[in-house]
Amino acid sequence: MQDLEIYIRDLELAKLTEWLGNQLDNLVLSEPASATAAIKGAGDYRGHRVRISAYPGASGKRYTSLVLEADELPWNTDLECARSAWRAMDGEIRCSQGEWQEGEPVEEEKWWRLDDRGEQLVVWN
Repeated sequence: MQDLEIYIRDLELAKLTEWLGNQLDNLVLSEPASATAAIKGAGDYRGHRVRISAYPGASGKRYTSLVLEADELPWNTDLECARSAWRAMDGEIRCSQGEWQEGEPVEEEKWWRLDDRGEQLVVWN
C-alpha cells in the first residue's frame, strides 16, 4: 500500500477537486461540515481504489494535510505529488523530504516548500 502526504496552505476545495479529478477516475469528495472538519473521499487510478483524507488545521490553521492511500498512485513520492499539486493549485505546498523516521527528533527537520519562489528545503517554522 502506497501512502503519500502533502500539506496545502490555504486550501481551496474547488482547486483540490479539480486537481484530483484530473488525476483520478470516479472522484468523490465529501463536503466538509465545517472549516475544521476532515474531507474524505475516494477515486480510482488504473483499477486501484484511492482513499483520500484531508485534515484542515495541520501544523497551524493555514495548512491542510492531504493523505492519499492506494496500491498504486499517479506519483511515487511525496515530492512528485507536491509538484503536481503546486502546478495545479498555484499555492504553497509542503512535504517531507522522506528521510524522517518515527521516533527521530523533528526540531531541525527539513521540509520541501514549493511556491512561487521555487522548491526549497526549509525548517517548517
